[in-house]
Amino acid sequence: MSENKVPTTVYAESTPNPGVMKFVVNRAIIYGDSQEFINIDEAKEAPLAAKLFHFPFVKEVFIAKNFVSLTKYDMMEWDDIVMEIREFIREYLADGGVVVVEESQTSEAQQQAQSSPELSDNSESEELGEIETRIVEILEEYVAPAVESDGGNIKFVSFEDGKVSVLLQGACSGCPSSTVTLKQGIESMLKQMLPTLVKEVIAING
Repeated sequence: MSENKVPTTVYAESTPNPGVMKFVVNRAIIYGDSQEFINIDEAKEAPLAAKLFHFPFVKEVFIAKNFVSLTKYDMMEWDDIVMEIREFIREYLADGGVVVVEESQTSEAQQQAQSSPELSDNSESEELGEIETRIVEILEEYVAPAVESDGGNIKFVSFEDGKVSVLLQGACSGCPSSTVTLKQGIESMLKQMLPTLVKEVIAING
């Protein structure tokens, strides 16, 4: 079995949210959109997330292209658990463990698009208006890389009456500093690049 192992390294990285730790992998672990799991019931089609929920201190799991962000309960300190989690993720991936069932990833994305057409994915801007498309482009180019480096994700939701609604995931969701980041960074950037059009940015914490 050991000769079939995939060379895998994982390192832990702190995020602006003290309750969230980011575990970065040296390769891509999923190829679709990032996914957030609030509890084990949501992780039926995500074997890695389901196994991580078996650790009693794991509260939420966020999986992106090459990292996993974990939100913990206050019962434990990161110093006491980070090595155990890092080694568990490394072993699981090295053994070829499934991260997300691919068929479900595709059908889930289609289902979500049908059930909530207003929740637009950043990459699908065909049905967006000119202003919305420009907002998505700005978010993808200037905001998403920084948010991702902090162990989170940002998605454009809607634009109405000068208000831009975005969905925050991973380390950014519920993070005390995320509101400040939004108000100071994203909002001022959009106001500067789209003067008279954007008045406010609202975070919908999923």
